[in-house]
Amino acid sequence: MSLISRTRKAPIPHEPDKGDEVLAAYGPLPDNLAALFRGVAGCSPYLRGLLLRERAWLSGVLDTPPREVMRALLEPPDAGGSAAASATASGPSVDALGVHLRRVKRRAALYVALADTGGMWRLEQVTGALTNLADFAVQTALSALLKAEIARNRLPGCRTVDDCAITVLAMGKMGAHELNYSSDIDLIVLFDETRHRAEDFETLRMAYVRLTRRLTRLLSDVTAEGYVFRTDLRLRPDASVTPVCLSMGAAERYYESMGRTWERAAFIKARPCAGDIAAGERFLETLRPFIWRRHLDFAAIEDAHDMRLRIRSHKGLGGVVCLAGHDVKLGRGGIREIEFFAQTHQIIAGGRDPDLRLRGTVPALRMLARKGWIPPETAETLVRAYRAHREIEHRIQMLNDAQTHALPTTPERMARLAAFCGEADVDAFEGRLLARFDRVDALIEGFFRRDGTGQPDLPLQSGLSGQARARIDGWYRFAALRSTRAQAIFRRILPQILGRIGETSDPDVTLERFEAFLSGLPAGVQLFSLFESNPQILDLLAQICGTAPALADYLSRHAQVLEGVIAGTFFAPLPPVDEMTRDLSVQLDRAGDFEERLTVARRWMKEHHFRIGVQLLRRMIGTRRAAAHYSDLAEACLRALMGPVAREFSRRHGPLPGRGAMVLGMGSLGARSLGPRSDLDLIVIYDGGDAEMSQGTRPLPITTFYARFTQALVTALTSPMAEGRLYEVDMRLRPSGRKGPVATPLSGFVDYQRNRAWTWEHMALTRARPVAGEESLCAEVEAFRRQILARPRDARAIRKDVAEMRARIHDATTAASQHDPWEAKAGKGRMLDITLAAQCAALLSGEAARDIPAQLAAAVREGVLAADEAAHLVRTHDRLAALRLVAQLLVDGPFDARALGREGRALLLAETGADDLDSLEHMLAAERMRAGEIIDRCLG
Repeated sequence: MSLISRTRKAPIPHEPDKGDEVLAAYGPLPDNLAALFRGVAGCSPYLRGLLLRERAWLSGVLDTPPREVMRALLEPPDAGGSAAASATASGPSVDALGVHLRRVKRRAALYVALADTGGMWRLEQVTGALTNLADFAVQTALSALLKAEIARNRLPGCRTVDDCAITVLAMGKMGAHELNYSSDIDLIVLFDETRHRAEDFETLRMAYVRLTRRLTRLLSDVTAEGYVFRTDLRLRPDASVTPVCLSMGAAERYYESMGRTWERAAFIKARPCAGDIAAGERFLETLRPFIWRRHLDFAAIEDAHDMRLRIRSHKGLGGVVCLAGHDVKLGRGGIREIEFFAQTHQIIAGGRDPDLRLRGTVPALRMLARKGWIPPETAETLVRAYRAHREIEHRIQMLNDAQTHALPTTPERMARLAAFCGEADVDAFEGRLLARFDRVDALIEGFFRRDGTGQPDLPLQSGLSGQARARIDGWYRFAALRSTRAQAIFRRILPQILGRIGETSDPDVTLERFEAFLSGLPAGVQLFSLFESNPQILDLLAQICGTAPALADYLSRHAQVLEGVIAGTFFAPLPPVDEMTRDLSVQLDRAGDFEERLTVARRWMKEHHFRIGVQLLRRMIGTRRAAAHYSDLAEACLRALMGPVAREFSRRHGPLPGRGAMVLGMGSLGARSLGPRSDLDLIVIYDGGDAEMSQGTRPLPITTFYARFTQALVTALTSPMAEGRLYEVDMRLRPSGRKGPVATPLSGFVDYQRNRAWTWEHMALTRARPVAGEESLCAEVEAFRRQILARPRDARAIRKDVAEMRARIHDATTAASQHDPWEAKAGKGRMLDITLAAQCAALLSGEAARDIPAQLAAAVREGVLAADEAAHLVRTHDRLAALRLVAQLLVDGPFDARALGREGRALLLAETGADDLDSLEHMLAAERMRAGEIIDRCLG
């Protein structure tokens, strides 16, 4: 398919006689091509000149497929037989190379214009071809200049071009393959100083600076042959004072210490385009934490909006849209507005979601819609407008090869542009333009606009007491409100905060808890920006402050978990543990080093932990499902972290010998009944096979290897970091308790459980569950657990041991706890007492199930309990478990149900099935008493 066969449309010739002049020069042409040439020449003086100047070349490629035409144009000059080619092969003549590149640019510009205006190529093909041309020009010129410098021995340590650790980053539209027709190119030139000797640094730095200046002149200077690309180097760090070529180390230090939001946005599109591509990619990887912040960055909205306003002020582009002279790129509703919109959303969320790290504007908009950050209809409106704007921009620039984006200011020129776009009705053309600018402007302004200044009047009518003003005035001493920027954002959202607090059942109490939340925040700009952009989060925050002070305190220490609320899945049911494990594993794989993986794991866990608590608070799930979710969350963390911990540990000490290790979850984790503040009871079991030593650079004896590996795993879970801990870990249930090794060999575990374990240790196995590690080892440990539980036992001895254990626990329980009506766990007839009875039943019956209802059902089958007794124990345990989980969610400290607010009491009563607190207290007392009596009888 060639230009002849694929041309489908043509501009309307504004000056038909000019088009006829071109047709006369070319002679007979197919009708479609004749119409295209006539229309192009009759509208664009620049393209008319190219058509005449390049008649011989163009006539020779009219039947050639476009891909072959562009491939031939972009052949390296030393691959052909031109004068430029022979010159560049032996240390090039810069003049000859300049002539060659300008000829290539001229012909490519003509061919691209015809393919565009003739409807042969879509926008992405047009901008992609122009970008490929720019890449070719930069790479060709850079290679020739490097060869010349090497030939003159001016680059120490460089024998070939591949030895030169210089890279060119394409920025802006070139980086995104979005170059416009008459675009300049934004470049940053860097060199990797670590690839050269330290003593050569200054010589190389100066040589690379000289070479960069020559590169710019070679591309930009206007000669009789024209120019290649106007080249702009001002996007480099601190361009007013730095040389045109910088070391990567200097650039990295700048961005780490002084980089601004606009520079982060600029690097979204950055792409190595010439020189040492791998070095450029490594540099961009080092900047990843600078460009993509770990947390949602809603403060970027204000930064981008300020930048928009500065551009408008500098260019005089404020006010309503007036088509005459309107800037299609920088004006209201224009190209830059759409790019700002997409890039700002990417800056906000791209740190959390790598799928959003796209260079192209159209792919970014569609991915943002797919991920739920913008409505799909908004994305498609902006995509259509962006494409239409870019086509208008190209037509404007094709008229005279001018780097302009302004619409014509006279009727005659507007008519010429309309004709070039194939529009005969100028009024209709202008109407569509204006409507498109207005649609884009409305969408963009709705996102960026920030209203409100100064201290608002406090809406005391919302239910706040007269003391509220003095309390709020004191907030400005908190760390979160130290900066003037934080104060400005906070003042804008304060009326919404107070309004939502006033709608709670007890505004004064909610205000007090919000103050406690606010006082615990280390900083405020990011969080307040999140609130401003997502007001629905304030509803949730007010509910938490009014209902669950423990959850509010958790938020003040981990405010970043609020970012998860705006994700579309926050209020959806938690996925199964396998899916959560895969999700976390993917995120860990994307992280950089091991420390970053631990940080990612903590952030991921805390968001899901918060999500479970909120779903329970809003009664979207019950306490039983919440306990299972908390357990699955811990299991997913253990599963996903085992691999990274093993890989990190193996770097020094070698891979895990034998089959490796597994983690046995004990207690509440094994029984899938964790609460919001539960620690993890774990046992690590390994099978080292026949190996005596590991195989790493620092080999260890097998027992030492697995002991240290276990310590590394526990440290990964428990070490305090900026994001806090993952979990507290208790390993006292391992064989021999604190006296035993932290990691147990499988053979030792089997021998201990068969021959030396106490009754209570077999009782602990009734709730044990493999949760992470090597699959065959997990299966073998589970099979052995079932074997141990199925062993015949002396019922009298078991009852005696359990009764003695129960008595010791009772003696250790304080009198205050035993008489506390809201104590759920410790005491006669309470959770721990019922759990002992169920574990005893499991040992007597050989029941392998881990849940209390199944274990007590086994006791009924064995005749140890009557059916109604087992049902009572299950019912009592469920009610107490609900009480305990709600208490942990709502209150951090001693629990008094009568001190709860209205919403907290409602949640407690709903989960325990009581009508009011009095009836709940009486119900619990009666059930505990009967449960204690049943257990007394069961244990003899």
